[in-house]
Amino acid sequence: MFQQILDPIGGSLLLSALCAALPLVLLFVLLGVFRVKAPKAALASLLVSLLLALIGWQMPLGQALSATAAGIFYGLFPILWILANALWIYKLTVATPWFEALGRTIRSISDDLRILSILIAFCFGALLESLAGFGAPVAISAAMLMAAGMKPLKSAVVSLLANTAPVAFGAMAAPIVALNGVTGLPLHDLSAMAGRQTPFIALIVPLLLVFIVDGRRGVKQAWPVALVAGTAFAASQFVTSNYFAVELTDVVAAVVTVAAVLVMLRFWKPKETIGMAGGAESGAEEAVPANVRQGALADRTSTTAVSRTSAAAAASGPAAVGTASDGSTAPTDNTRPEPRHIWMAIAPYLIIITVFSIAQIPAVKSWLNQVGTVTFHWPGLDITDSAGKPVAATKFKLDHLKATGTLLLFSGLITMALYRITAGQGWRIYRETLVQLRWTIVTVTSVLALSFVMNLSGQTTTLGFALASAGGFFAVLSPLIGWIGVALTGSDTSSNSLFGQMQATAAQQTGLSPVLMAASNSSAGVMGKMLSLQNLAVASAAVGLDGSEGTLFRKLIGWSVGLLALITVLILLQSTPVLGWMVP
Repeated sequence: MFQQILDPIGGSLLLSALCAALPLVLLFVLLGVFRVKAPKAALASLLVSLLLALIGWQMPLGQALSATAAGIFYGLFPILWILANALWIYKLTVATPWFEALGRTIRSISDDLRILSILIAFCFGALLESLAGFGAPVAISAAMLMAAGMKPLKSAVVSLLANTAPVAFGAMAAPIVALNGVTGLPLHDLSAMAGRQTPFIALIVPLLLVFIVDGRRGVKQAWPVALVAGTAFAASQFVTSNYFAVELTDVVAAVVTVAAVLVMLRFWKPKETIGMAGGAESGAEEAVPANVRQGALADRTSTTAVSRTSAAAAASGPAAVGTASDGSTAPTDNTRPEPRHIWMAIAPYLIIITVFSIAQIPAVKSWLNQVGTVTFHWPGLDITDSAGKPVAATKFKLDHLKATGTLLLFSGLITMALYRITAGQGWRIYRETLVQLRWTIVTVTSVLALSFVMNLSGQTTTLGFALASAGGFFAVLSPLIGWIGVALTGSDTSSNSLFGQMQATAAQQTGLSPVLMAASNSSAGVMGKMLSLQNLAVASAAVGLDGSEGTLFRKLIGWSVGLLALITVLILLQSTPVLGWMVP
């Protein structure tokens, strides 16, 4: 048996905490200062953590290696099992004409760039975030906005800012699942808590988007549709995460928001339409009176031609989107597809909703709980905390049939049948998905292994006790920690894996709710997503402005810090009797 030591370095909690922070400091320095690739940085930090566990915290070698293996396995299943199958479904749609039909459907709704920024970057981006992630929402949204006539730099800024509210529940709620795995806190409580924080950001983001597109005039003229979009998304996110299925939060929110905006546009339109004047070469945006608009968007030229092929490229990595070699621009097809084509285009998302809804039927859910999961003690781990109580993380709950990734796999097979994709094609696309994720697999498994080693050796507990000395002020530090984690790692899942247990431990010691502080790591962390080097690079490449990461960073830092301050105030109030009733 191994009993964790709270202050193993010189008997000093402060000195021990400084040593425990070394793997995290190394990770951030390698990523943020030296710009080392994430897989190498994660592996280096894991090695340092293992050395500290063995030498400093006196963890037996066998248990340290077993903890590493447990982290790697948890990274593979359920986290990467979710990500791989979600991205596979997305790539199935890209491999057919139906993805382009979905894009045409969205672009045909309006020729106002303010409304399109909401529909494409906010709604469609959330739908992509729920499945693909890894920069695909930013890359594809930016490309589609350029196709609609928006300037490249502005397209990138809008897409990056919009990719905030859905991130906490992205990739079928992988960040919340990871948080549950490292903290042992109930998944439903974490989901409900995050669902009582991020909706407040969702309310504001559409208004920020129309302001970025058209300044004060945009807010003055388009605030009704921005308010409807924000309210619909926020309400759907709250209801789904609290009372339905956390995995479907972003899917439901995106679909409901699109429907709400479509209904509103039947009865209301802005006084002016903000489009492009003088063609793509002039690049000047102007207001065109609504009563003199002519024809559909098919008659307009765009800054670039974005086809289904370019969308596929964006999904597989940073995609450069530019004009033709002669400087000319190609017309983009923005005509509305036939109703049957529209239904086929949205079919994968409807299939996912249906499959997960069936899994929530009481009889089916009960059966899945009986046959679809198994709990066992991870071999080689026999650990107690510093007080002599068994550490919960030594028990492993493996969902197989009821796992989110398995339900996604079933949804993908149904999608293949509907789209008449052969087994050979489906396997080829799945293999391509795994190849695309190969470095992500290394990064995620390394980060989860680092997290498990730090948690089980006692390093995280030492950090948590040290941070607890901040007392009630920790409610202010907690969101900042999450924000820094996502900004540097580029992943809310990684940030939750690294800091989730530390947040929960510090919360317990300060008398705060562990659920509140752990969820805050995720909810506040998403504000840092727009500043992560990975996302900035994807956005720069997607709009054909390689090397503009610094410019994008400067344009977004104010919005990111402002939103962080807003949610920090909310979290601080939730830690007090003022809004404490919101905590599950």
